[in-house]
Amino acid sequence: MAPRTSLIITTYNWKEALALCLDSVAAQRVLPDEVIVADDGSREDTARVVHAFARDFPVPLRHAWQEDLGFRAARVRNLGIAASTGDYVIFLDGDMVLHREFIADHHALIRPGSYLLGGRLNASQGEAARLLTGGTPRFSLRMPFARGSGELKRKHALRLPLLARWKASRRKGGVAMSCNLGVWRRDLETVNGFDDAYEGWGREDDDLTLRLRHAGVERRLLRYAGLAIHLWHKTRWPDGIPPNQALPNDVLLQRTRDTRAIRCERGLDAHVARAQQLAEAT
Repeated sequence: MAPRTSLIITTYNWKEALALCLDSVAAQRVLPDEVIVADDGSREDTARVVHAFARDFPVPLRHAWQEDLGFRAARVRNLGIAASTGDYVIFLDGDMVLHREFIADHHALIRPGSYLLGGRLNASQGEAARLLTGGTPRFSLRMPFARGSGELKRKHALRLPLLARWKASRRKGGVAMSCNLGVWRRDLETVNGFDDAYEGWGREDDDLTLRLRHAGVERRLLRYAGLAIHLWHKTRWPDGIPPNQALPNDVLLQRTRDTRAIRCERGLDAHVARAQQLAEAT
């Protein structure tokens, strides 16, 4: 029996990409039970897009917004979790277009006591432009990839359910990426969600998955399934964080590693309590 599933989509000031993402969610063969757009301070035009989609979206669609005070992806994802009701939570970025079996693949491969870590196909600039002007997504090795993206791999371009099942059973490897990540709600509560202390780009997803490991939650790789195309855009680095690049948030991550912390201090529980207070007041 499929778990009750919440899909949390992070976004920031790219309403065209978000619209494509939401279209791909609405076209899923197996729908999530609800969708929360976790908005890290976008302008009002993003809210208008979400509200327009919500009018006839096939599942409840809600908008969780926070003030734009810089990159605060960890905190806004916690706002999304606090607004959600599902037993299984899938995190997604708002500049991604999903294969129609994306949700079904998560359901097929998730197991108790584990989380699923997926990947993405990085589209070239031209391919992203084609998709943004109404082109049909192409999930194949022939799709134009972004050069130097590190994503030109069969596991990100091909859906092979039997191989995906074998890969998931190995439960190791993979770089933490919260753009395609599925975690049980109870496990998120155990570790207190993302750490709000992470401000500025990077490491907040590494911190979450490290604390999940400390809590005994096993990593399962989502490969050859759960496919999603990432739309090209200008970014600090073409494919995440260079392996030897130091970031300010590395200090926080090292502290989590050294202390073998499970729960963060500034995390999900405060947002859940605030959401409950607001619900009781209305």
